[in-house]
Amino acid sequence: MDVYTTIVGFFQQGGVFMYPIVVVLVLGAAIAIERYVYLSATGASNRKLWLQLMPMVKAGKYTEAMTVAGRSKLAIGNILSYGLARLGTARRRDDVEKAMEESLLETLPRIEKRTHYLATFANIATLLGLLGTIIGLIRAFTAVAAANPAEKADMLSASISVAMNTTAFGLMVAIPLLLAHTVLMSKTTEIVDSLEMAAVKFLNAVTEPGGAQPKATGA
Repeated sequence: MDVYTTIVGFFQQGGVFMYPIVVVLVLGAAIAIERYVYLSATGASNRKLWLQLMPMVKAGKYTEAMTVAGRSKLAIGNILSYGLARLGTARRRDDVEKAMEESLLETLPRIEKRTHYLATFANIATLLGLLGTIIGLIRAFTAVAAANPAEKADMLSASISVAMNTTAFGLMVAIPLLLAHTVLMSKTTEIVDSLEMAAVKFLNAVTEPGGAQPKATGA
């Protein structure tokens, strides 16, 4: 109960700027959770589909692989679909590679979506905390100016302590958001690197000397 009372008192003493910081915290937490779940699921699903498609590609079952990839809405399925579709008309490895790069560029915005907001929210929380503290200090000095000289020191120290609450709360919100941003950017980079590696392995599988030739029946 004491902890709850302390938290409530800390929040109430911080003033009106504590509320927008809470809004930033809620929005940032929602984005962080959604992105973490999405990126984790995307990475696992991409690996599963890759393990399903690669044996078909190595066996030259391009039509069958293209059907499976085309039904999927995953990033790896989209990229391999572009590559497999281009195989029928392309005469050079570069043509297939460019088609897959185009697909990767289309896929990246979905993977990186909303993650950059976390760094922005962290900065906003910090700035709101500082703004709340500055306004609190202005009010404190204004009130102290008209106070009894014997009470000025006590009133000023108490007012400054209260004004600092918003800065402290802003930092308590900003630090976790920055950590979440770092974690999500790491997961995003890992997924992008895996997609680029998959594209290279696919190109090597379909263009290496002695590789399997396309089978029109997909069998």
